[in-house]
Amino acid sequence: MKKMYLFIALAFILAGCSGNWGWYVVNPTTEGGFVNLKFLLSGLYYTILTSLVAIAISILIGLVVALPALSKNKYLRGINRFYVEIVRAIPILVLILWVYYGLPQVAGITIDVFWAGVIALALSDSAFEAEIFRAGIQSVDKGQYEASHTISLNYLDTMRFVILPQAIRRVLPALGNQLVYMLKMSSLVSVIGMEELTRKANELVVTEYRPLEVYTILVLEYLILILLVSAAVRRLEKKMNTGN
Repeated sequence: MKKMYLFIALAFILAGCSGNWGWYVVNPTTEGGFVNLKFLLSGLYYTILTSLVAIAISILIGLVVALPALSKNKYLRGINRFYVEIVRAIPILVLILWVYYGLPQVAGITIDVFWAGVIALALSDSAFEAEIFRAGIQSVDKGQYEASHTISLNYLDTMRFVILPQAIRRVLPALGNQLVYMLKMSSLVSVIGMEELTRKANELVVTEYRPLEVYTILVLEYLILILLVSAAVRRLEKKMNTGN
């Protein structure tokens, strides 16, 4: 945390020492700078909301997609492999554009920018979540399955009460990385008009004509947000390991 504060202070010092910088546009001690900072921070709500909803949906889809990969049936494994390979091959920016502009024409539905962004991010991330869950479940010792069968647990109860709790504990760092990835990739939703951090920064650049200063603040916003999320994930991981 001290390093983060040092980095922020250094950025402001460097900005103030350069004659080419117009730091006044984001100076909180001036009325205009304070208004601009407040405008930039107003995009934080949609950045966090979009990321959290998308990661929750992607985890559910990823878990469902991961289960066929554990089957002895080659056709079920083929469905898993087909989904994972196809989704991972599509660039996320292209998927966002297709969901927003193409899905309404294909499905005949009206979709707003928020849900278009959430659906695209969730679909893109679900393929990675599926591989994370597959690896986590396969890492659980086979003796756990045998022990579950000896106490007459069916497949669903075995997965719910025995296998998944252990698998989730093991893949928690990877899930935390995916949340960080989701927070960063949410910036791409700005291309379809989502009023998140990056969109707000772009709009301010158009009005103030100070891209260097504005985007520097944008970098700091993402830096602080992701450092906080990473710290929370590490704390949760440590707590789960202690409980274990």
